[in-house]
Amino acid sequence: MPAAKDVVQGDPLVSFNFGIEVEGIITGFFTECSGLGSESEVIEHKVVGEGGKEVVRKIPGRLKWGDITLKRGVTTNLDFWEWRKMVEDGNVSTARKNGSIIMYDQEGTPVARWNFERGWPSKISGPSVKSDGNEIVVEELTIVHEYIKRES
Repeated sequence: MPAAKDVVQGDPLVSFNFGIEVEGIITGFFTECSGLGSESEVIEHKVVGEGGKEVVRKIPGRLKWGDITLKRGVTTNLDFWEWRKMVEDGNVSTARKNGSIIMYDQEGTPVARWNFERGWPSKISGPSVKSDGNEIVVEELTIVHEYIKRES
């Protein structure tokens, strides 16, 4: 465990936007990102302790990785739609790619990076549009993967 002084040094990181890099190439920037993490299923194991007292022990089960969800304003770039089309056409093995999610600060400096392995787009959705609306239209990309690690 780090010392308390190491934990509180420095300000929390402030995100400005996120980039996605697939096989070493920056392919897009996003304003919203979620699902960067892992989770262990919890197994409850009932045991009888001293004096016949029943105790429930919780132990880690299967490891699961969160789905990465990225949102951005619609652009003319079709890279993500073409990547998703590989899966739609049944070419999942070709669509599996290693990549990174990079968080940038207001000056455009990378401040954090999460690397994922064997990711592929499980979902892409375009905007819900209204002719009388004046908000930015948003598209969403969901990437499933087999491993993620925060590198910086």
